[in-house]
Amino acid sequence: NAPNILLVLIDDAGFGNPSTFGGPVATPTFDKLAAEGLRYNRFHVTALCSPTRAALLSGRNHHSVGFGSIAEVPSGWPGYNTNWPTSAASIAKILQLNGYNTAAIGKWHLTPDNQQGPAGPFDRWPNALGFDYFWGFLGGETGQFDPVVTENNTIIGVPTDKNFYFNDAMVEHSINWIRGQKAQAPDKPFFLYFSTGATHAPHQVPQEWTDKYKGKFGQGRDNLREQTFARQKQLGVIPQNAKLTPRNPAFPAWDSVSPDVKKLYAHQMEV
Repeated sequence: NAPNILLVLIDDAGFGNPSTFGGPVATPTFDKLAAEGLRYNRFHVTALCSPTRAALLSGRNHHSVGFGSIAEVPSGWPGYNTNWPTSAASIAKILQLNGYNTAAIGKWHLTPDNQQGPAGPFDRWPNALGFDYFWGFLGGETGQFDPVVTENNTIIGVPTDKNFYFNDAMVEHSINWIRGQKAQAPDKPFFLYFSTGATHAPHQVPQEWTDKYKGKFGQGRDNLREQTFARQKQLGVIPQNAKLTPRNPAFPAWDSVSPDVKKLYAHQMEV
């Protein structure tokens, strides 16, 4: 009776982005899950790609598994060498050794930069760290329409499908993997780590997704912050006595920028 586990990591997404936590981005499935379960509001991120993943998948401080920074800038200093130690088992490895099927789909970003090629070594690729199956990309970012894809320990390259979109392909691979393992062993639990390349750069989405938000951000970021903050209080995900941090002076007030700049920033938000 062990539960199946689906762990979804949305890259670089702010706490105030999804509607589930008061944000302007419609996330109806998250809303439904939250209504039927729990909203947690004390996940303290490291604010960087690799360190967040290292902490999340190890249950440890990111420095203790070598990820004081991202996989592209390893150093010889303890806590910053990007070499996940064999003494620290991942959540996937622990579950795998206890009878789970495990898969990682999407962005990995936990292999040292100089070990991400076809010659390996492969001891810090997903398969060696507890995942039966991996499909995605090893580095920090890749194109949403033309990613360099890796499957297990093999670099597949760029997909040739004319209508390929990475996030949709992630879903298809996840469904197929679950269907396959449940067909053979329906009582065996699974752990699926679903880690998108979005909303990390490059920000690339099909046009119909951008069109959904056309004109939604003309009020500017100052007003948007206040509106989101108010909704978060209504939902109870922040205390009623919380104070909104002042705008950083590095970012000019919305009313002080030119119409062309406003148009650009608003479109960036739509994307």
